[in-house]
Amino acid sequence: MDVNIYNEIQSITSYLKLSITSQEVAQFCSDEAFNDEQIQAIADFLNHMKDLRHTHLVEMLKTMSRIPSREPKTFENFDFSRIHGKNVDTLKNLASLSTLYAHKNLAFIGPQGVGKTHLAMAYGRLCFENEYKSYFLKATELNQKFTDARRQGRESAIINALVNPACLIIDEVGRCVFDKENTRMFFDVIDRRYSKDGPNNMIFTSNKSPDKWGEYFGEDSSLLCALDRIFDDAMVFMIKGNSYRGSKCETVAITAGELSPLNNK
Repeated sequence: MDVNIYNEIQSITSYLKLSITSQEVAQFCSDEAFNDEQIQAIADFLNHMKDLRHTHLVEMLKTMSRIPSREPKTFENFDFSRIHGKNVDTLKNLASLSTLYAHKNLAFIGPQGVGKTHLAMAYGRLCFENEYKSYFLKATELNQKFTDARRQGRESAIINALVNPACLIIDEVGRCVFDKENTRMFFDVIDRRYSKDGPNNMIFTSNKSPDKWGEYFGEDSSLLCALDRIFDDAMVFMIKGNSYRGSKCETVAITAGELSPLNNK
């Protein structure tokens, strides 16, 4: 039996959070006089348990992410043929999740319909498929969460919940105005995430460039501090071009009402 089988078993048991070493596995198999087929059967069973755990975990993280499952947005079904320029590969390479491990935030800036939300959702989907928590919400939803939290005295709970995911996605910044208190809560989330350990980042989409975001937040000093932390180490994609939407739209000309004898000919 290849000794690597014991390292493989230890790797699987570590994933399953079972405290057992390759040496202990080898000793057990020796004591029981297991042959190669029996040892491989143990590895196969543990691999099966690993696959089941992974599937269950991904399904749970998918639900928690709030990323829509209907017509899933992925990097594979994003139309890269419409993206041009010398930095296209930089966009494609986001699928490696290297920016998550590097704590590098992302921003997709551009007009409506160029794929900003698709890319953000695709990234978030890759995160939960790799067992990292992601959380997606619109800026309007974030604003309402802050308002509700203040009304209910739950500010700390909401901030903690938004700091927890590895990848926090805030879509459509610039669709609503955050008042002073909500802007301060926004800063608190950003500030806490700025010093967060482990693989993590934030993703923002907006029709407005970051230098225009001040129009949508009611407390200048808090916003400036938040922006300083967001873009301290970030990758900003400025996307230009026409909307993807409507590419599948069909126009059908028909006439309503009675036709005249002339129109029947």
